[in-house]
Parts: sequence; structure tokens; C-alpha cells
Amino acid sequence: MALELLVHGVGGTTPEEMLGDPRTVRVSGDETAAVFRRTEDADAEQRPDDYRGKPVPEAYVWCNLTSGNGSRALWLLLLPFMVVNLAHWMRPTSRRRKKTVRTYGLLVRLTGLTLTVLLVAAACEVAIDLTAWQCAGTPECAEGRSWLGFLATDASGHGGWWSQPGRRLALAAVVPIALTALLWYLSHRTWSAYESQTPLPHQRDPEEDPGRTALGRPGFWYGRRLVARLRAAHTAAGFLTVAAAVGTSAARHDRRGGGPALLDILGWTLDGTLVLGAGLVVWVVCRRGRSENKLDRHLDEKLIRRLPLGALSLLALTLVYAGWSRPEWTSQGRLPGDATFGGIALVQGILVVALAVVAHILYGTAPDSRTAIRGFGGPAVAMLACALGGVMSGGGAQRVADWLDGSGQPGAGGTIDGPPVLLTWQASVIPPLLVVVAVLCGWLGARTVRLKRRETVKVTDDYADEREDAARTRRIASTRARASLTDRAPRIVGITSAVTLFLGAAALVGAWLTEEVPGEAAQGLPAFFEGAAQTSQSLGSWLIGLGFILFVTWGRRAYRDPSARRTIGILWDVGTFWPRAAHPFAPPCYAERAVPDLTWRMHTWTRQTRAEGGRLVISGHSQGSVLAAAAAWQLWPSVRKRVALLTYGSPLERLYGRWFPAHFGPAALSSLHREVDCWRNLHRTTDPIGGPVRVPPEDEGPQVDRDALKDPLAYGRTEEHPLPAPILGHSDYQADPAFAEERARLLARLKSGVPGQRPGPQVTAAPADPPDTAG
Repeated sequence: MALELLVHGVGGTTPEEMLGDPRTVRVSGDETAAVFRRTEDADAEQRPDDYRGKPVPEAYVWCNLTSGNGSRALWLLLLPFMVVNLAHWMRPTSRRRKKTVRTYGLLVRLTGLTLTVLLVAAACEVAIDLTAWQCAGTPECAEGRSWLGFLATDASGHGGWWSQPGRRLALAAVVPIALTALLWYLSHRTWSAYESQTPLPHQRDPEEDPGRTALGRPGFWYGRRLVARLRAAHTAAGFLTVAAAVGTSAARHDRRGGGPALLDILGWTLDGTLVLGAGLVVWVVCRRGRSENKLDRHLDEKLIRRLPLGALSLLALTLVYAGWSRPEWTSQGRLPGDATFGGIALVQGILVVALAVVAHILYGTAPDSRTAIRGFGGPAVAMLACALGGVMSGGGAQRVADWLDGSGQPGAGGTIDGPPVLLTWQASVIPPLLVVVAVLCGWLGARTVRLKRRETVKVTDDYADEREDAARTRRIASTRARASLTDRAPRIVGITSAVTLFLGAAALVGAWLTEEVPGEAAQGLPAFFEGAAQTSQSLGSWLIGLGFILFVTWGRRAYRDPSARRTIGILWDVGTFWPRAAHPFAPPCYAERAVPDLTWRMHTWTRQTRAEGGRLVISGHSQGSVLAAAAAWQLWPSVRKRVALLTYGSPLERLYGRWFPAHFGPAALSSLHREVDCWRNLHRTTDPIGGPVRVPPEDEGPQVDRDALKDPLAYGRTEEHPLPAPILGHSDYQADPAFAEERARLLARLKSGVPGQRPGPQVTAAPADPPDTAG
């Protein structure tokens, strides 16, 4: 008896479409992820004779893991966190470099911590500096804004109880506090639903392949302990950032003299406690990475409770201290945001450069020409994550400043001084960065034209027996040329990241040396440079504001529109396959639910049908093929030998193998080929995502990759295709006769070659920890 377990790709689909039948029934799972069958196959195990020579089809539907209710629109806020988490998994393949690998993970975790501080600092800049300090402290700005009336002072400097600067700051701190609490809530809720799913208990493989990927380790899909620790540290970091923004401003005032000595002492004590708290947060982030060699069910309950509560208690005391009456205190100018944002940018740059050095060392131990950006993929993506965080923080601050400022030109004769100078410099480097991106796009366009000419000749040869149609040939050749652009993505990402690092460093140096916005700093230079600086400043401010507005608009639309939310879900399908190893506030890893689901299903079905010689083909399309491979690595060796793998439109090597070589590199995919009974992969030259897996052929059995499928199936009108056949690209692989042919071959090979399974212990819902298999 055979089972075909279908796993869909990005974007998801319905079980009715997957099974080709409007009548389906859920046989296992819940509303979030479930296994479905056709209604007529619901009791197939009781009728094995009816399924001789054909498989029982099942569909695993997991799309609701990434595109569910409207709250998923909030995940857009977490985009920089998701990107930096990807950088953790992009380390190059290495040999005998365990300490260097740990250093790589540590640097990415620290980079993730700076992004949390940056986002909360941006909220502090908007609420505390721009609104409560500058606008509420300036009568011209507060005039006409009734919602600021109770915080504002009049022209004579008098106001209500809340008008004192310290009390305004303490009240405005509610906004970044709420943001930190929201991030904690989202992380905790998804942690309970995703990281807390128990994987299949591990059975040690006495002949385990030394080149096997870490995805087969028992604790790989169980990051409960690490995420809880990181969540506590990042939550505490957020609260401490708010405390620093409010408390240090009051402490600086108290050090000027003339006030109570007790407040001065309390200010110094506060600063010292903040430094100790920051040191403790960094220590927690550095102390422990992932534990993959066993199921680590132990939670550091004292740490994950006391660290955030301690930081929150310190924040509460800071708000009380800042709100103490200081009648002589007035708000002028800006709060010291330049030092804050400049320090964050400097630390991020140092971490990215250090990460690049470590990645280069790792790549040198096992170089592979297929690895993206020669091993620098992780540092490049980490740099882009920092840039995204900068755009979100700078864009928000710029738009709020323009809204509050009467002239629309903060810092240039307006009612308020506006955001920190550094944020204006960072916005000003966006236009030159876009020029570089435009040049790269032009290069891609020219290359596409050249590829299209080559493919035109190949299309003519592939359909030599057909009557030539120039328009049809151009359409097919153009599709093939565009599909090949995916392989050029590493160069685009690498150059963009390097230019971003250079321009970011230039903006930091310019802001610190001049302490003026670019337009003012360029005054006195030749007219060309002065004009370029002013243009870049104005255009950059507009662009960063536009980007922020588009970001907010997209999030609002996604909250209300299921179709837009589905589009965001496709982005998360690709970006959240990996566990949250570097940032606890990243969108949750759906694979920590999906992989155990698939593993448990395959294991229990093969055991239940052991007497009937049960065999299984797991059939994965696109991202579903990645889930299928990850689940196969988690199976017991005895079960894995009863499983065949059919992948189509698969990014296993083209995307995952190149960008995540330590886990999907040549050694890992070759190991998977040896461990499953058989594996076949289908791909098309018109597919921009899927491709060959490039596993070297073995002495016995067929090679993994079948020759590229024809697309379209027919060039012109034929008896089988009286209407023009569509160019399928990445979709509808089942429409090709090769799909049914390869599935039949896999089932036949399993039937003839798989021995009966040895009896083993029963699997329970709460198994004991398996032995540690760390190498």
C-alpha cells in the first residue's frame, strides 16, 4: 500500500485544488495546518485491496501558518528582524571551525540586538524628542494642536502640571513602552504556537553520514529555550532604551548645579544602573546560542521572568525620577539623538565588518564556487537588515517632524529643530544608492537582452519539427531569459550591500564632523557640490518619507484585505522558514510546526501500514520541497529508507544551496540522496525559482535531476493541444506527463526494493530526550 503526501509551495492552495476533487475531508490537524484526503479515500487503510497499484493521495496544507487573520499585517513591522535572522543561517560551509561558527552566530545575535534598540530609539525620537520635548516645549508648534495643549507652555513659559519637561518626557514614554510590550506579546504568542511544538523523538543512526546537515539533528526544530532567552534580553533592552531616553535627559539637567543634591545623586545612580543593565542584556545574548544535538526542554524561568521585570521596574523608577518637579527646567533644542543613533550606526558597521571577516575565514576552509557572494551572503544580508531598520526609523522621524513643523523644513527656520542631524544625512545617501541600483538594473536589462537572443536560437532547435512562429519564439525565449536572472541576484545583493555600508559610513562621518545637515554643511563649496548636497537632502527626505508612507499604507491594506495579506504571506513563506536564532521578534518560523507535522505523519503512516508493505512518496512543490527535505532528514533511518522524494519547481539548490550552504550545500543534498530510498527532481528552464539540485549521480539507481521539461508542452496547435499551450514556468508541474511517469517509477522502485520494517518502540506524545548526537 502506498501513500502520496503532497506539500504545496509559497502562497498556498486549497486541498480541493491539490487533490483534484471538490469533496475533501480533514484527517489530521487543525485550522492552522492539516492533512486532507478525498472523501472517498478517508478509510483507505481499511480497504487496502482497493489501492493496489495506485497511491492514496493526501495533501498537507500549511498556508495558514503564514497568511491568516488581520494581525499578520503587524509582521511588516518585523521585516528588519526577519532579514537579520536570515543572515544567521547564511554562514558558509566550514570544516573543524566550531569556535569560529559560534563567533559568527554571536555577531549576528548582537546585530539583531542593535536593531531592537534602533527601533525603540526611533519611537523615543518621535514621541519623546520631537513631540514632547520640541513641539510641546515650543508655543508656536503647540499652538493649534489641542491634543498637545495640556503638555504645552505659553509664551511666558507657564503651563499646567504636565508642562514641565520631565513630566512631558515621562508621559510620552508610554509610546515606546507600548511598542516594546507589543513586540514581547507577538513573540510570546507565536512562541507558544510554533517553538513549543514537540518534534518526533530522535533515533540515533549508527552509520550517520559525517556530511549530513544540521537539519537532521533532534533539536534543530525546537528552539524554545533560545527564543525565550532572547525575548527576555530584547524586551529588557527595549525598556532600558526608553529609560535612557527619559532618565539621562533629567540627569544632565541635575548635573548643571543649583538643584537638590539628592536628584544629582539619583541621576548618577540611574546612569550606573543603566550601564549595568545593558551589560547584563549583552551577556545574556552572548552567553548561549542554539542547542541542536538534543531536545532542550529546560527553560531559564528565573532569567526570562526577572530580566524584563527588572528592566521594567528600573524604567518605572526612572519615570518617577524624571517627573520630579523642576520648575526652572526648560526644553530647548534637540535631545542628544545624534549620539544615540550615531553610536548604533557605528556598532552596526563594526559588527557587519567583523561578520564579513569571520565569514571569509569559514569560506576558506571549504570553498565552493556555487556559494552566493563567495561566502559573504550573511554579512551582506545583515547590512541590508540594518539599512531597512534605518529607513523605517529615519522615515518615521522625518515624516513626524515635517508634520509638526510649521515650515515643512525642520532645522531651517521652522518652529522646531527637527530630528537628529544623522538621520538627515542617512536619508541624503538614498538618492546615490538608488542611482547604483538603477545602474545594476540597467546591467540586468542588457544581460536579459543578450540571453534572449541566445535562447531564441535554442527555442528554434527545441521545436525544430514545428512551424516557426516568430512571436511565439520570442515569448518563450523572453520567459527563459527572465527566469535566469535569479542566478544574478547574489551579485546585485553584494554590490548593493557594499555601497550601503560605504554610504552609511560617509553619512556617519559627515554628521559627526559638521554637526549640520548636508545642505548647510556644503555651503561655501563649489556650486556643483552645494547643489548636489541640497538636492540629495531634499530628495532623500522625500524618498524616505514616501517609503515610510508606503510601508504604513501596505500594512493597513493588508490588515483589511485578505488578498494583500496573502501577498505578504508569500514573502513570509520564503523568509520565515528558518528558526528564530538571531532575533526573537522576527516573524515565527512556520517550519517548526510544519516539519514536525510532516515527520509525525510519515512516521505513523509507515508504522500503521507495515503489514501491507506501506511505502510513501512525499511530493513537494517549490517551498514544499524544502519542507519535504527537512522532514525526511528528521525521520528515523528505518523509516527514511521506505520513503521516496519527488520534488518539482524546487529551490533546494538554486536558492537554498547557494544562500544557505552550511545546511543545503552539495554535501547535505548528496547525503539526503543516499539516505532516502530514491529521489527525482523536475525543473524547467522557464522557472525563475526552481532548478536542478545538482546531486552527483551514484553507481546504482537513477540520477536525481531529470532533463529540463519542455515548456510549453506544445509549440503550436496540435491534436493534443488544439489551443495554444500556456508557458507554465513555476506552476502546474502535474500537467506534464513526466510528473505521473516519475511518480509511478518511484512507487515501483519502493515496492520492489524496500524490506519490511523492524518492530520498534511505540512513539508517544511526550517521549524522553534522545541521546546527544553532537559531533
